[in-house]
Amino acid sequence: MKYHCWSPREPKMAAPRARISGSPLLVVGAVVTAMVFSSLVFVAESAIGVNWGTVSFHKLRPSTVVDLLKDNNIQKVKLFEADPLVLRALMGSGIQVMVGIPNEMLAALSSSSAAADLWVRQNISTYVGKGGADIRYIAVGNEPFLTSYADQFQSYVVPAMVNLQQSLVRANLAGYIKLVVPCNADAYEANVPSEGAFRPELTQIMTQLVSFLNQNGSPFVVNIYPFLSLYGNSDFPQDYAFFEGTTHPVMDGANTYTNAFDGNFDTLVAALSKLGYGNMPIVIGEIGWPTDGAVGANLTAARVFNQGLIKHVLSNKGTPLRPNVPPMDVYLFSLLDEGAKSTLPGNFERHWGIFSFDGQAKYALDLGLGHKKLKNAKNVQYLPARWCIANPSGDLSAVANHMKLACNAADCTTLNYGGSCNAIGEKGNVSYAFNSYYQLQMQNERSCNFDGLGMVTFLDPSVGDCRFLVGVTDTSSGFRPYQRWVIGCVLILWQLWAFRI
Repeated sequence: MKYHCWSPREPKMAAPRARISGSPLLVVGAVVTAMVFSSLVFVAESAIGVNWGTVSFHKLRPSTVVDLLKDNNIQKVKLFEADPLVLRALMGSGIQVMVGIPNEMLAALSSSSAAADLWVRQNISTYVGKGGADIRYIAVGNEPFLTSYADQFQSYVVPAMVNLQQSLVRANLAGYIKLVVPCNADAYEANVPSEGAFRPELTQIMTQLVSFLNQNGSPFVVNIYPFLSLYGNSDFPQDYAFFEGTTHPVMDGANTYTNAFDGNFDTLVAALSKLGYGNMPIVIGEIGWPTDGAVGANLTAARVFNQGLIKHVLSNKGTPLRPNVPPMDVYLFSLLDEGAKSTLPGNFERHWGIFSFDGQAKYALDLGLGHKKLKNAKNVQYLPARWCIANPSGDLSAVANHMKLACNAADCTTLNYGGSCNAIGEKGNVSYAFNSYYQLQMQNERSCNFDGLGMVTFLDPSVGDCRFLVGVTDTSSGFRPYQRWVIGCVLILWQLWAFRI
């Protein structure tokens, strides 16, 4: 079986296809530096962090989320963008931060050092310093080499990193903040781990990238998703996705692989070795298991996978190609459910959180950080305890259009095959859809009308694992991600125009 897997994180958006004028900058580390770094294995205690995404209809206050992180002793967090409210909330928290740059901003950042200076000044320098946010990494793009992107971001990555590195130097931050590029596991492939190699069309750019990382003391960041391997391949052995042993081990010479994570990780190690960087430190940027929205996505499987992963990584046993050398850090995907994400990859995309959207733990999980189970978010401000359901006396024969309206606006993914609300019956489906829309509209009375087919109830209609949510009152988390990166691009383009005048 091949070890690459497709795992898009965010909705795909159009980007300029034209290449930047002028030849791309090639970054090659100094020979002596490369020899020193590539001959060493960076050994450190593995740390468990989380990805904090904000693509949600019901957003907690950033300060509430930061308190949730602190209460669970989570000391590392990865952000997909530089959200001002989130970064302000993290100031003074002591939590180490990786700040992401959306792929759509890479073209502008690669074309001008002034644009990179502006981004660093607005999104990094503003928040660091005494009492500020502890920003350790900047993630330049997110899975920019993904096969489904058809090379639209590929040529921008290294030039953007060069400009950003120079900006960090000018801001006196380069010695502390490192640039990385989170890569999807589909960047490399093999029939067995020891044969691992980057995709042929990526060999040149990966050589440039790992040379840059090595020269600047940065790790290689990779996203690994055994769930997606299982979801996308009916022949993939289910027990191989977990960490409790398998009846389908992969034999690779003298090495035996009993789980997909080790096999995938060592495929990357082999690919890096072919470029001369077999000892480069590796960080797992994303890994996890969804709890809803697909067959195999449930609370039990998510708990077993994540707990097995944490135990496996923190044991410091490493992998066959890196014995006793686990990944530097592992960022679970994800902290919270994100009910507004694209469902293009699958309905499960909205259900990766170890906490539900309101910061309530979905299952018992020991992160190895001092607590045997997760602690819930405190002081969450909910809307009143009321729900919108189908009127028992209503004629539901004409409800289809209302259902479509509700589900196009709100999140109904749990109603689909494999979802936790799939078996609650027709009237239950209607009620769930109505309530999702009603809560999204902040319980506006008119939003539960549906031409007389809906009614408000004060009795919780939740059934078993099917939870009818009540919204939270806070909506202060600012612009949506799309709006933020558009505004960022506009500011950068304005700066470029101003410099040319």
